[in-house]
Amino acid sequence: MNRSTALQAWLHQQGPLQADQLTSASSDASFRRYYRVATRPGPTPGAACAAQPVWHQASSLIVMDAPPPQEDCRPFVAVADCLRAGGVRAPQVHAADLAQGFLLLEDFGDQTLLAALGAGQAADPLYREALDVLCRLQAISSGTLPGYDLARLRNEVELFPTWYLDRHLQRPLDPAGLQVWQQTTELLLQACMAQPQVLVHRDYHSRNLMVQASGLGVLDFQDAVIGPITYDLVSLLRDAYIDFPEDQQIDWLVRWWQQARATGLPVGDDFGALYRDFEWMGVQRQLKVLGIFARLHHRDGKSAYLASLPRVLGYLESACARYNELRPLGRLIASQHDALREGLSF
Repeated sequence: MNRSTALQAWLHQQGPLQADQLTSASSDASFRRYYRVATRPGPTPGAACAAQPVWHQASSLIVMDAPPPQEDCRPFVAVADCLRAGGVRAPQVHAADLAQGFLLLEDFGDQTLLAALGAGQAADPLYREALDVLCRLQAISSGTLPGYDLARLRNEVELFPTWYLDRHLQRPLDPAGLQVWQQTTELLLQACMAQPQVLVHRDYHSRNLMVQASGLGVLDFQDAVIGPITYDLVSLLRDAYIDFPEDQQIDWLVRWWQQARATGLPVGDDFGALYRDFEWMGVQRQLKVLGIFARLHHRDGKSAYLASLPRVLGYLESACARYNELRPLGRLIASQHDALREGLSF
């Protein structure tokens, strides 16, 4: 039985769904695929209510297809429960076949934060709400999530020389450049690890926040970890898909900082120190994202992500230029691009 047939068969077992009329809801940078399925009209209220699925009043649901062994649905289910218990709007999991990699989820609609901005909604109230939700998320205690440890952070930044420099620019580091890279990134990673540790979504940005009348919903949280407190702030305020002036970023960051202090999150009284942590964490994430987006293009044929490379590179270059310790890294990256441009000029 092929995967499509298996999915159809599973859906037919779940209840009154129009399983033969799936429509694509979205896909992401992983192997997961999402479909929207309409529900069939159920019994009238009061008629055999005990036999009705809990979702019988919804007009549609989301089907996640996460093929094993590439994907594992268990973290999604566990983190969804954790977030919902902590007051964050994660989708309810209505049915699951973990062995096959199928989930039936609450439908949050199709208006992402990014789409809402594109439709003309004002950014400030949406981002204030996103920061409120983030404070709730960061306050959730979970001893079951893995740590965002030094080895993981280091593996992520190594995607940059492997996929962005070597494969995408075809400009591998020479021995002198490799020494600068190793020394500077080690300093960067140690600084990131020194930050207070909280629950980290890892992709808390405009494509994973859903705008609804009942409040922002949160998606794509299955890779959550316990890690540096500024990580999700960078994901949101220095988003790969949309950018804002630095003074606006700072305004939102100050508002989050004030709320974080008021609610007992582990932040200090020095906003300047927080902003430095935010920028240094940003450099780690931007190196990672540049490597991932290059890999998505060259390995997976997902070329749409290339359009975001200049924005992410701009964040990276600006932050490196502001700190003496990071300037060698900024000069190294600039030299690789300069050498590429010189080579193309002949």
